[in-house]
Amino acid sequence: MILLQAPAELDNGEPCTEVRPDQARRVFGPAFAALDLGTNNCRMLVGTPSGNGFRVLDSFSRIVRLGEGLHATGMLNQGAMDRTICALQICAARLGRRPVRGIRAIATEACRRATNGPAFLCRVKQETGFDFGVISSREEAELALESCTPLLPCDGRRALLFDIGGGSTELAWVRLTNGDPHLIGYESLPVGVVTFGGTLGRCRFHAGRVRSDGGRRC
Repeated sequence: MILLQAPAELDNGEPCTEVRPDQARRVFGPAFAALDLGTNNCRMLVGTPSGNGFRVLDSFSRIVRLGEGLHATGMLNQGAMDRTICALQICAARLGRRPVRGIRAIATEACRRATNGPAFLCRVKQETGFDFGVISSREEAELALESCTPLLPCDGRRALLFDIGGGSTELAWVRLTNGDPHLIGYESLPVGVVTFGGTLGRCRFHAGRVRSDGGRRC
């Protein structure tokens, strides 16, 4: 997902408890948190308004592969759900040390497609306190467009935006009017880095061909 594309220090392990002296002296405005639960990653960003944007106060990112095996079974497997709960508990612990005015927690393709997605999100709420909402593929495309707007050419007329996630790829067709983007069409394809890997398995990529470990064509 695109919600959390901002300068951030990625956390690959335990939550950091050390507070630097300069951090202790600084006073920030109200803080807001965003959580993005995708098919491959679990991300959190905490920021405070600053000028026309925001200042990043804390961030977290972990590969949880929530959608592992989803293509074959249509369900989230137990190991993937446990990994995700563990990552979200770290996020909850971090937010517990900092007052936040608002939290937006969203889930995308894995929870949209999985038959046990609603039950999993109920478990998430019980064990972490986070109330995740599952967004549509259109809203996912709109958020991708919003986050990528500064990268679009000011003198262009049209743009095609690709948002490649863990479980889906959103294509957004954009009209540019004096640098102001408008979404005029979109398509969501059920192909992402996790579902693609699950479909092909462990493949070796060679120039002009793709073969699996056993020599079969993928």
